[in-house]
Amino acid sequence: MNRVLINLEVLRENLQTIGNWMDEHGASWTVVTKVLCGHVQTLLALQTLGVRSMGDSRLENLSSIRRIDPGLEFWYLRVPDMTSTAAVVRLADVSLNSEIRVIESLNDEARKQGKIHGIVIMIELGDLREGILPGSLIDFYKHVFRLSNIDVKGIGANLGCLAGAVPTVDQFMQLVLYRELLELKFQHRLPVISAGSSAVLPLVLNKQLPKAINHFRIGEAIFLGTDLIRGGTLPGLRGDGIVLEAEIAEIKVKSLVPLVETTAMTPSLSEVHEERTPGMRGFRALVSVGNLDTDISGLTPINPKYSIAGASSDVTVVNIGDEADGLRVGDTIQFRPNYAAFVRLMNGKYVPKVVTPKIMEFQTANTDTDVNVVPVLAS
Repeated sequence: MNRVLINLEVLRENLQTIGNWMDEHGASWTVVTKVLCGHVQTLLALQTLGVRSMGDSRLENLSSIRRIDPGLEFWYLRVPDMTSTAAVVRLADVSLNSEIRVIESLNDEARKQGKIHGIVIMIELGDLREGILPGSLIDFYKHVFRLSNIDVKGIGANLGCLAGAVPTVDQFMQLVLYRELLELKFQHRLPVISAGSSAVLPLVLNKQLPKAINHFRIGEAIFLGTDLIRGGTLPGLRGDGIVLEAEIAEIKVKSLVPLVETTAMTPSLSEVHEERTPGMRGFRALVSVGNLDTDISGLTPINPKYSIAGASSDVTVVNIGDEADGLRVGDTIQFRPNYAAFVRLMNGKYVPKVVTPKIMEFQTANTDTDVNVVPVLAS
């Protein structure tokens, strides 16, 4: 049987470790749950552990989280479009914004709903995703500051999320200076400087960030432990929290190189054969997971002797080696997914998701929460 295994104890350890880093820096943080795609059991586990501030980029997922605990603090992490502003105000306490027209629409919707909606103004610092240009910051803030049902909580930036811009201390010093400029100009306190994603954690670990950077939005490092700058796993975190088990549907000795004419227009992921000699043979296993289910290029077999030979929409072929390694049809091969593979698995309907231990056991064993992710707006 194919399944995604989510180890809740690993998530707890990673949450504790990152929480300690945040405490040492004197920062608040929001747990980014978008990779879970609204998976209720894992969301329940996070809430059980004491996560009180969650952020997501899909309104449907925020709705799922609200049903679990409407008392949490909710951040909407995709810049809102005009069509979604009513739902954003209804479901989120804070959203990230970079367009005046959208903020005006949020203000109108907040007034209709009898709410004050919090926003973080996103500033472009080089990753070329969302964010206003620094030169327009004064005029932008002057306009937004006048809106009756909008509360500007602070400023923020995204780095390492599109163009691969590596976060630097200089970029975050710019954010600090921009906040000082706005506070002096408008005599209005901006309590939050939101520094971004798991890509910033190496700077936190090395104690290089200015203390004024006081909010982080962390997701991937919790679930996968990833060091997004150097690769591998961040020191102190575990990378074994998520495992894909894929069932073997066929295992046979086959040629490792096609013996017929081939085309460069392969239908899907396929290995390069330059290092293979015609006539080479070995055991190959077909597992019942393919490109319809996940990003196969983002899977790594846990057994280092195995390698992925290729995949189609329905199956993946794994080179086992000169021996069958004790594997039979019906056994499973385990893989570690990267972020792209994990999010597609969670978003798909074909591979079951299983939390370990079971959520009821986990909740019973964790009556005293030991992770303290408090609401940002109350801290």
